[in-house]
Amino acid sequence: MRNKLLLFCILGALIVGVSTNSCKKSNQNYLQTLLTDGHWQLASLTVTQTRNDTTLLNDTINSTCNLAQALTFNSGGTCTYTNFDCISQTVTGHWSLTSNQLYLLSDLKFQDTTAIVNPVPFTNAQIFNLGQYSLVLKTGDLGIYYPPNTVLTVFTYGFVRVKNPQ
Repeated sequence: MRNKLLLFCILGALIVGVSTNSCKKSNQNYLQTLLTDGHWQLASLTVTQTRNDTTLLNDTINSTCNLAQALTFNSGGTCTYTNFDCISQTVTGHWSLTSNQLYLLSDLKFQDTTAIVNPVPFTNAQIFNLGQYSLVLKTGDLGIYYPPNTVLTVFTYGFVRVKNPQ
């Protein structure tokens, strides 16, 4: 009887110890950590225009730009983009993720330089890919339904992580 009581006490103490010291999830968001760890340098920018199932345009933009274009996210919800659209400029704004963490919302507003590139491109950008070393954002006409024969324009921004931007 005494062995059973001792075994019961040890088992009870073990259960209490495990339940009070178990790992708890922190409120830290892994996607936010990926975004804010370093700078994202633009590696490619493509524009695709389609009508129905026909591709009208699939082109790389700023392929000859010699300025390093970098996007930096700060943990406080601010962000900075330098040299957008191959123009020497630095713009600061705010960023956040949607509740489902599929879209990046930002109020970065740039100089309107071309008829193609939107001066507020990351208002509602789909996070197409996010990894430790790469980030792909899609912007433009990303709605669910558009009427037939509508020309849709989608921009794909491909970034790579750099620790020290140029």
